[in-house]
Amino acid sequence: MTLKLGWFTAGRGMGSRGMFERALAAIDDGSLGASIEFVFMHRERGEGEGSDDFMDLAASRGIPVANLSSQHFKQEHGGNFALYREEYDSKVVEILRPYDADVCVLAGYLLILSTVLTAAYNSVNLHPALPGGPVGLWQKVIWDLIDQRADETGNMTLVVTNELDRGPQLAYDRVSIRGAEFDDLWKRIAGQSAAMLAEAEGEDNPLFRAIRAEGVKREPVLLVETLKAIAEGSLNISSPPKVPLDLTGPVEAALRIR
Repeated sequence: MTLKLGWFTAGRGMGSRGMFERALAAIDDGSLGASIEFVFMHRERGEGEGSDDFMDLAASRGIPVANLSSQHFKQEHGGNFALYREEYDSKVVEILRPYDADVCVLAGYLLILSTVLTAAYNSVNLHPALPGGPVGLWQKVIWDLIDQRADETGNMTLVVTNELDRGPQLAYDRVSIRGAEFDDLWKRIAGQSAAMLAEAEGEDNPLFRAIRAEGVKREPVLLVETLKAIAEGSLNISSPPKVPLDLTGPVEAALRIR
């Protein structure tokens, strides 16, 4: 049976587009038994060049794109989105009523979901850290890894709940941030805290950039490998595993192929 996917995104950056393109490529080559039934974006045309390009890509593949501008909604509600989040999500559910999806993917969506949307769809999100690792935005994750002088990092996929990045974990991949490519970068920051580095160099710090590059390289691959496991039945999003799947092997193998 083909897994029916819904895709939620702001579509503004290359990371969001990369995850979408990776899924499309896997569908095209038959390694992912799925179809993307719709794309939902909280941006409308003219609100961002990246978003417009994303809409064009989806349209070129015959994938319906539904839109509801969160920016306009916020303006209509006195600049306060948080108080009216459920109202916004109710409108989203109504807009998407003509479409059917077994699983929805949040890939660069950037909005927190209310109970309205988490109740309407089983959704998967990606967090740029290992299970038990740092929480928060990807920038904070990397600074925390630097402060901890960590040996490895990774990504994980999880079920979307109303606890941000705290839903049941589905799968993960891990990657070393030590060895030939990293040792000199670690030596360069000896005796310096993440706060000191952030103030002096910010995200241009070479170690920060190197850690980020390893994560970004693997994010779309882990997402697609997770979707494959769901489509093939080895993962059940409605009944997540007690221990998340270690997909490091398949992720690294896929990176070597492409």
